[in-house]
Amino acid sequence: MSFDCQSCGACCAVFRVSFYWSETTAHPEGTVPEQLVTPVSPYHVAMKGTLQSPVRCVALEGEVGECVSCNIYPARSSTCRSVEAGDQQCLRARELVGLMLV
Repeated sequence: MSFDCQSCGACCAVFRVSFYWSETTAHPEGTVPEQLVTPVSPYHVAMKGTLQSPVRCVALEGEVGECVSCNIYPARSSTCRSVEAGDQQCLRARELVGLMLV
């Protein structure tokens, strides 16, 4: 089965999105807007909305399972880039939000 991220968004509503602070605009080469993250350690930050329950990344727009988009998609973190449609993380996120797996 083929999975379409723009009709899903489960990973953005299930997982904590943490990564090195140097990926933020606080660093000269960073891309993730600094105002969208929260420090979680001296070297790591997390996307706002992903440290709480229920999880919902602040950059996620739309309705999970229907039509979604990431408002910083070109500038998203390496953590977000590592999840691929249909991979293990994707399937787990879909399961946790009650979306079909097949």
